[in-house]
Amino acid sequence: MAGVPEVDEAPEGGGGIRSVLTMGSLVSPSGNEVHFAELDGKIIGLYFAANWYPRCEAFTPVLAAAYQQLKGRGAGFEVVLVSCDEDRPSFERFHRTMPWPAVPFGDLQCKKRLSERFQVEGIPRLVVLAPGGEVVHPDAADLVHRYGERAFPFTAARVAELEADDQRKYASQTLEKLFSIDGMGKEFVTGGNGQVPISSLVGKTVGLYFSAHQCAPCMKFTAKLAAIYSILKGKTEDFEIVYVPMDKEEDGYLRSCSDMPWLALPYDGAPSRALARYFDVREIPTLVVVGPDGKTVTRDGRNLVNLYFDMAFPFTDAQIRLLQEAEDEAAKGFPQSLRHRGHRHELSIVSEKSGGGPYICCECEEQGLGWAYQCIACGYEIHLRCGRDEEGGSAGTG
Repeated sequence: MAGVPEVDEAPEGGGGIRSVLTMGSLVSPSGNEVHFAELDGKIIGLYFAANWYPRCEAFTPVLAAAYQQLKGRGAGFEVVLVSCDEDRPSFERFHRTMPWPAVPFGDLQCKKRLSERFQVEGIPRLVVLAPGGEVVHPDAADLVHRYGERAFPFTAARVAELEADDQRKYASQTLEKLFSIDGMGKEFVTGGNGQVPISSLVGKTVGLYFSAHQCAPCMKFTAKLAAIYSILKGKTEDFEIVYVPMDKEEDGYLRSCSDMPWLALPYDGAPSRALARYFDVREIPTLVVVGPDGKTVTRDGRNLVNLYFDMAFPFTDAQIRLLQEAEDEAAKGFPQSLRHRGHRHELSIVSEKSGGGPYICCECEEQGLGWAYQCIACGYEIHLRCGRDEEGGSAGTG
């Protein structure tokens, strides 16, 4: 089943959840003792996380929202924090942001045993256990991100139902439906000269731009996207961008709109959150591209813009293949190795087939994919176009 790796794990000794959590008791966010009787008969999520890691900080409120909704309807679900924090004050501070109990911070042996048993190599991690202690899902964090409380009880059958629902939604997707998935039915978006009917966007390639004002990567990408938007609007009327605000305050939203030459959803929260959930937006900036038929062309518009600029339009697989083929041909004109003024070792040319892949260029700090000049020993990579020899000459032949 997609999204559900096979796991062969059962409780030791047949003792149910208490054979997995072998300490005497748990601790509440306020520091009180929590007895295991409160976990009996429930599905348990072991939440491996740490205060110091931004992804845990971002995921915790998402999990808490799903948790509260499940608790509110009596779903028989409990979460237990297994802290990866390095000191007690950090653990206590982080735990106070959560509504569930935790393995006591001082029980290092139990935390180590749980991490080894479930092969925890990265966080956040949410291992879901049945009441008997069997593993239901080895890491349901992604499911909670995508589906919230609807992912419960996290079984393979439930995941299959949700994925089938997704496929049906995507197959029948239209632009009008996208702007009404919050149940409120938007008919207009905001433009510089007032309201613009959504119906006027039908038949165009539309970029849904998830961003926020006080976000350094967003500000940097917005400037680049605005330049490309201007170029494309000069070439075709069949392209538009709609800002989907992720701003926490209306003042930030208004400042964002003042920096953008395109359309925007209003600042009222619900449509933006619904679209972010629908497209599984985990970070900003994100650029989702919808085609003239209303179907999703790509959720990776940001990377395509960084890689190919305005040439990425209309962002289809066919267009990207053409650009990649052109890159392959152009690469034949570059030397196989060079000395770059930004690195002490010789750099060798690599392709996606010979060791290249996604990277951030050490010269211009923009994304790269496939072709690069690389020092494999140091992890130093640059675009072919950024290749310069020690005297500052171009690496290319053109």
